[in-house]
Amino acid sequence: MRDATIERKTNETQITARLAIDGTGCYEISTGIRFLDHMLELFAKHGAFDLTLTAKGDLDVDQHHTVEDVGIMLGQLFDQSLGQRVGINRAGYFVLPMDETLAVVAVDLGGRAALVYEDKVDVPVVGDLQTELVPDFFEGLAQHAKANVHLKIMHGRSNHHKLEALFKCFARAMRYACSTDERLKDQLPSTKGLL
Repeated sequence: MRDATIERKTNETQITARLAIDGTGCYEISTGIRFLDHMLELFAKHGAFDLTLTAKGDLDVDQHHTVEDVGIMLGQLFDQSLGQRVGINRAGYFVLPMDETLAVVAVDLGGRAALVYEDKVDVPVVGDLQTELVPDFFEGLAQHAKANVHLKIMHGRSNHHKLEALFKCFARAMRYACSTDERLKDQLPSTKGLL
């Protein structure tokens, strides 16, 4: 089973997390930001990843440190769980409708980090989450997972649906990218011989 457990302690956040890539979508998540918990729960369920994550941050200051550090942790968990990345599909994409909203996500776990992000969210807060921090979450994740991550909302009305569609779509794209291919089980998914 491809999994990892990480603890991250800074002056701003204390986070403990475990990820099992080959899971069944079980989760236990507590960040102190309920809407972020909800997005991570969706991510675990739709990616069929088992995720346990507890974060305590300086929310009395701002949500930024907690949201960004949770993204960093999730990226590190994927990086460690994937190991040398031998036999994986490496790239994955998904198009996901959620009522009136349509999300498109593409991921490449090829070892280089990049984020392209467009959510069309036009309010400062959804639930209890400061929406300007969602790109910071994905930036931390992309950097530490060493992944290209492209996320785009094509259209939508509900800001809740826009963010929810992004997380669900990202989960499905990651699920495929992390999946192994029996024909490629002993191969690194690169002509360079190194990721």
